[in-house]
Amino acid sequence: MPFSGGDIIEITYNHATLGSGTLFCKSAEDATLSKGGVRNVDDDNNITGNRQLILVKNIMQGFFQSPPIAWDMTDQEEDEKLNKLAESLILANWTISIINGVSYGAKGTVVGDIIGNTNTGLIESIKLAFEGEVKKLS
Repeated sequence: MPFSGGDIIEITYNHATLGSGTLFCKSAEDATLSKGGVRNVDDDNNITGNRQLILVKNIMQGFFQSPPIAWDMTDQEEDEKLNKLAESLILANWTISIINGVSYGAKGTVVGDIIGNTNTGLIESIKLAFEGEVKKLS
């Protein structure tokens, strides 16, 4: 079986008070996913004088950096929904669906800037920060 990647088909969220929704991404654009977990610090100086490794482990947060998202300024107002999700102290359940049939899920929120481009009708990449484990759903 070949290795496979591809477009993000959709990003869905389900929030206890704000409801649910779907975000649609621009095709042929990069996205990144980090499942988080334990990482070893990358420091060439983490070694003793007799060359024994000093291993430093940190817990890292999972995150997803999206491709640009379609922005319907006249009806769906995705930017407003993302702002409300970012403002809330309640985390949403997120699902990221990829064209190869794989999907991931995690609980989290929008972090960083939410910037819309009025010319292209796109929201620039958003970042989702996750709490706990990012799970492969399919």
